[in-house]
Amino acid sequence: MSKKRDSPLSEGGFDFLRHQDATESAQAMVGQVAKRFDKQYQGEGFELPPEVEAMPIFLEWTAGTLSARVNSSFWEIAKPQKHQRCLDIGCGVSFLIYPWREWDAYFYGQEISTVARDALNSRGSQLNSKLFKGVELGSADRLQYEASQFDLAIATGWSSYYPLDYWRMVLAEVKRVLKPGGQFVFDILDIEQPLVEDWAILETYLGTEVFLEPISAWEELIKTANAKIVSRKSGELFELCKVQFLD
Repeated sequence: MSKKRDSPLSEGGFDFLRHQDATESAQAMVGQVAKRFDKQYQGEGFELPPEVEAMPIFLEWTAGTLSARVNSSFWEIAKPQKHQRCLDIGCGVSFLIYPWREWDAYFYGQEISTVARDALNSRGSQLNSKLFKGVELGSADRLQYEASQFDLAIATGWSSYYPLDYWRMVLAEVKRVLKPGGQFVFDILDIEQPLVEDWAILETYLGTEVFLEPISAWEELIKTANAKIVSRKSGELFELCKVQFLD
């Protein structure tokens, strides 16, 4: 009997076709999220069913008051220090909103929305050309920066738009670009919070699927990435975590 040969697409135990399928699936999700936020940043309207528009959370969203309730203030557990290099992943227009001048820290960004990227690159240097170092276009699993470049990485407001398998890739990329001892701050959806169900319904109709994962699953993911949570803070919708890699 002849010995079955391994497929060249799975040599060394690595299934290239499966990896390719996962990558394509991830990029499809990234494209969908980018489409939603391009539309939002451009001020275009969303057509939602009347029953969704009647929800109190939708009225808060249209009034602009929802963000104050649910946004995660990352600096409350990881305040950027003077002259630190900080990477804001999925930054939106955060440099125009958060007090980077007070922190005197260098801001680098990466964003999937071309509208947000272009707006921030055109206005950021006018606001503070010393601290603003530009925004790259790209997804979190493909950071457009060199290894060991940053003291602090930030990713808030979008973790629940992607499954845990995608976040395995994100954690690996964040680890790559952080300096040894650098910290990563991100928020995860606390599915036990009363607001979650209505928020998830609203986000789904706005065009972004929400993945409802228990915090215990996130904790296990962080552990398998050889990292530990060194600080955390609970909010009305998200739990903010400060993570440090162990090697």
